[in-house]
This record gives sequence, structure tokens and C-alpha cells, in this order.
Amino acid sequence: MCFELDSLPPVPRISGAAVSHDDLVLEASDGNRFAAFAAAPDEPGRAGVVVLPDVRGLYRFYEELALRFAEQGIAAVAIDYFGRTAGVGKRDDDFPYMEHVAETTRDGIQADVRSAVEYLRSPDGGSCSSVFTVGFCFGGRCSWLAAASGHGLAGAVGFYGRPGERDGAPGPIQRAGEIEAPILALQAGADEHITAETNAAFDETLSAAGVEHELVTYEGAPHSFFDRRYEEHAEASEDAWRRVLEFVSRNAKSR
Repeated sequence: MCFELDSLPPVPRISGAAVSHDDLVLEASDGNRFAAFAAAPDEPGRAGVVVLPDVRGLYRFYEELALRFAEQGIAAVAIDYFGRTAGVGKRDDDFPYMEHVAETTRDGIQADVRSAVEYLRSPDGGSCSSVFTVGFCFGGRCSWLAAASGHGLAGAVGFYGRPGERDGAPGPIQRAGEIEAPILALQAGADEHITAETNAAFDETLSAAGVEHELVTYEGAPHSFFDRRYEEHAEASEDAWRRVLEFVSRNAKSR
């Protein structure tokens, strides 16, 4: 579990920012149709972000986060993972998401990511010349794997993602040699499931593979600290948001 369903990103709204938003249905190369939420600045820039949610898929937290990106001049599209098993309709709070997580595949998720990347590069998505992924928990891992999946990303950001193997499937550590974009990892120091040793191994493996990267650990912060409900971790959340925006700005300029 990452965020409560009534949680919101710990990012203040920018009053008066001119943005538009829309519910979408995107289609992957294998014919899968999946739900997405797009937010765009009225003055389009060169950067776009694919937002990859936690295990529950698309819900309000990530729609709001897409809007916060758009207020910063960055086009954003947040995607759902469960089009193949749950369709594209809105869901209630009792949605049994873990049943559907078990049915996802690495290839299926990356096919959906590619569709979202292509949307941001299209005129409808803002004609973005630099596209990034930003993911959380399950989505953080997917974000880093997206950088090893041939999408031509300008960078990949993960919040408290698991970088090692999972259920026998290779993770970002094992696929570091395939990563083709800069990596930003924002990890929780008090995460019960991702150890300091695992984070150190990720850092060392990326260095050995020659991948430009930064791994930041917020000591004492729990898994899912990036949440307005966690007022005691507001400083970590503020720093993480600043780093994300700087990462996008820096890498969009050079690509």
C-alpha cells in the first residue's frame, strides 16, 4: 500500500496557472486499451512526463500530480495498468487491485508506457521533444525499467521503487547495462522492504554501467513519504519535488 485514496501530492497548486486536462483512453501496440489522465500547460514546452502510479493504478492522487506538472509547464499523462483485465471505466474504493497486479506483465506495462510516450510526442500530447517517466513504488520500478525498454526517454525518476529482482524477474539492477537514460532514485530511509544495502547495490551497479544517475535517501522517511498527509516529512517531500523538476529541466535542455 502506498497512498490512501484521499491522499494528495504534497505540492502546492500554482494559483492562476493556465492548464487543461482530460480523461483519455490510449491504445498500446498489442491492442490493449487503457485509461489515462492528461494535463497540459496552455503554453506547451519541450518536456513531457509519463506518470506511473503505485499498485492501485490510476486514481485521484496521480491525476492531481499530473496537474501539478502541467502548472510547471510540463505536459503529463498518468496511466492505468489494468486495461487488459479491468477495462477503462472508473472504479470504486473496493477495487481488488492486487488481483489485477498479479496479471500484469513487464512487456504489457512497457507497451502501455510506450503508447503514453508516443501520445506526449504527438500534437495532441504537446509535441514534447523530451519525455520522462516518473513512478511511485511499483511504478518507480517500472519507471527505471522503462529507461531500459527502448522508449528513447530523456530520463526516468522513481520514488521508493524496488531496484532488485522480484519474483524471479530481473529488476533495474540486473538490467542496468540496458538503461539508456539518466536515472533519479528518491528512496525512503525507513522503508521496511527496500534496504540500504539494496539501494547501495543499485547505486554501484549504475555507476559500473556508466549510467548518469543520482540516488537520494531520505533518512527516517517511510515508504510513500511523498504524501500531504505526512506533515512530518514535508521537508523531504519538498526536496524531492525540487529534485524532480531540476532533473527534468536539466535533461530536457541537453536532449
